[in-house]
Amino acid sequence: MNDRIRAKEIRVIDDDGSQLGIMPPAQALTIAEEKGLDLVEIASTATPPVCRIMNSGKFFYQQAKRESEARKHQKHIQVKEVKFRPKIDEHDFQFKRRNAERFLLGGNKVKSTVIFRGREMVHNEIGRGILTRLASELNEVALIEVPPRQEGMTMVQILAPKKEAAPARPKAGGKAKKEARPRAAAAAVARGGSEGEEE
Repeated sequence: MNDRIRAKEIRVIDDDGSQLGIMPPAQALTIAEEKGLDLVEIASTATPPVCRIMNSGKFFYQQAKRESEARKHQKHIQVKEVKFRPKIDEHDFQFKRRNAERFLLGGNKVKSTVIFRGREMVHNEIGRGILTRLASELNEVALIEVPPRQEGMTMVQILAPKKEAAPARPKAGGKAKKEARPRAAAAAVARGGSEGEEE
């Protein structure tokens, strides 16, 4: 910006959007200073670089605001963990399955982990069976991103939410439409009551 622009020549756009042509940065800076504005490089990779005469404070404020809005609309996907033991009973399995489903419907990934202790590692196929069953019961809302794999004394699987599994939001105005129907019918009766009597 201003005297920090190093190119020998630049293409200059005036503050009203008109093209001022190609000139040395010093000449463009003089024009900007006469208007009480700044010379801002907006396309450094162009040949020659493109600069614009503008209010830099307003420009950078609007740029920061746009970036902030973009960050707000970015969905931050978290990885939630659900832990199992090889000897888990049916009630606990279903409880954890429901938790995993809730995480997935919330747009998060689920790391499902079976934790082995001691000699339980000899029967690691039990852990694989638990993870396979979980994925099967959640197949309507989840995709297997990382299949079951051994990690030390644990077996891990990662499930990702299906895009179409996100809960549908009610359409705006749906209730209003339903309420409007009785009112419209009543109005029609009021206008055409005599026609009904003729029948």
